[in-house]
Amino acid sequence: MPTRHIIAIGGGSLLPESHFERYILQHAPANPRVLFVPTASGDSDSYIVRFYSSFTKLACQPRHLTLFNHPANLAEIMADCDVLFVGGGNTRNMLAIWQSCGMDELVRQAWERGVVLCGQSAGAICWFDRGHTDSWGPLRPMSCLGYLSGSCTPHYDGEPERRPSYQGYVASGELPAGYALDDGAAAHFVDGQLLEIVASKPKARGYYVRAEAGRAIEEPLATRYLGT
Repeated sequence: MPTRHIIAIGGGSLLPESHFERYILQHAPANPRVLFVPTASGDSDSYIVRFYSSFTKLACQPRHLTLFNHPANLAEIMADCDVLFVGGGNTRNMLAIWQSCGMDELVRQAWERGVVLCGQSAGAICWFDRGHTDSWGPLRPMSCLGYLSGSCTPHYDGEPERRPSYQGYVASGELPAGYALDDGAAAHFVDGQLLEIVASKPKARGYYVRAEAGRAIEEPLATRYLGT
């Protein structure tokens, strides 16, 4: 059984000095084929440009996959990558599109053969049992792919309504206990277990949020800063 990595980024990747791109490549084979999937942003051209601006500076082979023009060789493209980087945007729309074209099953096959799965925002919460999203209206729970147990919310420090909304859903039991990630923080899981929280900003943090006696308990997690 290959080692399975998932790196869930709360926000702030594909920016100058984000550090996350180098961290991701440390856990991939040498000169890896990195496939960017920007479905959640509607295959945004500017997002694709940002991806190449970040990854062409590094020792890897960057490429991208757009699904709005469904490629006939989708399975072949997915089979030819070492890292799958999923962009942010609308999680609900992304998963619906993936299901409609069989991408969800191809992603599961990639995960099972040891492709490094990673991404930010929508590309972070999609790996969990449940996500916390504003994909349609106010923040609310949604079911996701279920590769990681529990729930996740991104942008924990970047959007004022995130913290109270997430804690409210965890306290009520509408979301299971899970991980809250600041912009600039990422949770790295190996074979389904949390390895570490890393950060591209000195003050970014990750938290574990659980329910106890009908209220949310927020536990700060040790966070390693990736900068100097």
